[in-house]
Order: sequence, then C-alpha cells, then structure tokens
Amino acid sequence: MPTNKHKRKASAHATPRTAKNAKSPGLITLHPKVFMTVGLFFVALGIYIMAFESQSNAMFGIAMLSLVAGTATTIYANFTVPKPK
Repeated sequence: MPTNKHKRKASAHATPRTAKNAKSPGLITLHPKVFMTVGLFFVALGIYIMAFESQSNAMFGIAMLSLVAGTATTIYANFTVPKPK
C-alpha cells in the first residue's frame, strides 16, 4: 500500500453558489414591469366584466378567469423584479 496516498477534500467539488441563484431566461423574467402592467390590466378587465357585463354564466366565467390569470401574472412578475441592494 502506498504511503503517499492523496485524499481529496469534499469541498473541492462543491457547485458554485452563483449558479443556484441565477434566473432562468424566461419572458416574464426578462420584462417583469410589462407583465405587471398586463396582469393589472387583466384584473381591471375582470372587475369591469363582473360589475357591468356578467348577466350570463359565460361572462361571469370569463371575468373569473381574467381575475385569476391577472393576479397570478402580477404576483409572479413582482417576484422577478430585481431588488435594489
């Protein structure tokens, strides 16, 4: 058995921390303020349809879909806005 056997440290193969925090190059992550505006537009459109145009079940369903899609888009775009340090 050789006496000069070299053992590697476990930290030598650690992944860099910058790769874990990198954003994926998606459309919403590239333009978050535009999608926040689009999401707020969908929310306003859903409230308008629900208040004035929802005499039928179909219009009520469109209003609810618009509210849900606008809220989800706005929240996701808000998470991707770069925070000042």
